[in-house]
Amino acid sequence: MVRMTLPEPGDNANTSIGDGSTGKPRSGKTRAPNEPPVILALDLGTNTGWALSARDGTITSGTVSFRPGRFEGAGMTFLRFRGWLEEIADLAHGLDTVVFEEVRRHVGTTAAHVFGGFLAHLTAWCEHERVPYRGVPVGTIKLHATGKGNAGKDAVIAAMKAKGHAPGDDNEADALAILHWALAQGGRS
Repeated sequence: MVRMTLPEPGDNANTSIGDGSTGKPRSGKTRAPNEPPVILALDLGTNTGWALSARDGTITSGTVSFRPGRFEGAGMTFLRFRGWLEEIADLAHGLDTVVFEEVRRHVGTTAAHVFGGFLAHLTAWCEHERVPYRGVPVGTIKLHATGKGNAGKDAVIAAMKAKGHAPGDDNEADALAILHWALAQGGRS
C-alpha cells in the first residue's frame, strides 16, 4: 500500500482550490472503460476517516479532524469539510464516485446532528460538482469486511490489516472497508 500525504483542512499552500463557480465538474467522467474508478470513501464525523482509490488503483487513506477551534463557530467545521472535499477532488484529478457510511441510528442527539451536517454538506457538494454518491448501511460494510454484519471495531481493523492496510484508528478502517465494498461493486454509485 502506498500512502500519499493529503492536505489537512485549509492547508492549500501547494494547491489551487476553486470555489465551484466555474461550472467545471470535479467528476472524473473522462476515464477509459478499462481504467479503475476514482472512489472516495468516507466515515463521516468530526474525525472523518477517508480512503481513496486513485486512477492507477493505488489506495491511500487516513483520518482528518474537522473540530472547530476554540474561538470558532460550529459552522467552520463544515466550511473546512467542503474545502477539504475540493482539495481531494482536485488532487485526484476528479472523482468518479463518493461512498459513505450511512448511519441510521446514533447514540446521542449531538452525534446525530453532527452526522446530519456532514451528510448535508457532502451530498450538496456532490450534487453541485456532479459527482455520484451513495450511502452504504453499517451492517453491509461490516458483513463485507468481516463476514459478520454486527462485527466490532477491532474486527474491522483486523480485516483491513489483513488486506495490507495499516489503519491508524477505527475511522480510517471503516473508510477502507467502505472503499473495498465499493470496489467489489465495480465502483458504481
